[in-house]
Amino acid sequence: MVHNQPILSATKLTMEFRGFVAVKDVTLSVHEGSVHALIGPNGAGKTTVFNLLTKFLTPTRGQITFRGSDITAMKPTEVARLGLVRSFQISAVFPNLTVLDNVRVALQRPSNLATQFWRSSSVLTALDERAMELIDAVGLTSYAHRPAVALSYGRKRALEIATTLALEPAMLLLDEPMAGMGHEDIGRITELIRRIAKGRTVLMVEHNLNVVADLCDRVTVLARGEILADGSYETVSADPRVREAYMGTEHD
Repeated sequence: MVHNQPILSATKLTMEFRGFVAVKDVTLSVHEGSVHALIGPNGAGKTTVFNLLTKFLTPTRGQITFRGSDITAMKPTEVARLGLVRSFQISAVFPNLTVLDNVRVALQRPSNLATQFWRSSSVLTALDERAMELIDAVGLTSYAHRPAVALSYGRKRALEIATTLALEPAMLLLDEPMAGMGHEDIGRITELIRRIAKGRTVLMVEHNLNVVADLCDRVTVLARGEILADGSYETVSADPRVREAYMGTEHD
């Protein structure tokens, strides 16, 4: 269900690196309850915009608001506390821990138990039920007791999403969640994003236009650091400027 209320807005975001303008006057709104894709060919400025929105970079000019509050000058940890959480910013997976233990560690973060590994086993057992719910939500139930290092690439990404969901974000930001995946994994992660988007907002950065076709409510296309097109997949994929920007850069 898509609401008309923007949850995250950027106004005239500009980012200059030593005189090079990487992002210029980007204005966009992500609506609550939607799946929004930020796409563009390589070098379009997607990662820079993503880093600005998640506060890993501070814009040269422009403003960012989340749920009506100005977050332009905030740090990543501060916006995470507000419910704006970037996958992989917190959820570095521990390779030698099992899937279950990785999710348990992530669940301890909001309640500040993370440094208290000596806590009684009953406290940790209480986390197991929620951990297994999250593991089930990302389709990893049969892998719960395997070490993370033994998972395939696509399943590692699913585990990273589970550990991010442990923080109960109102809005989840995913940086190229399908990068480097084969066809089967892309299908699995697409389904996973569709499932976890129920009841929350998702903004994902993606390089491949085809991947977002049946997943996203809205698509913003960047090229050379500026917004080229914005709207439904049907609208942007039919735009001749978008086709031209992608000519020769997509192999699909």
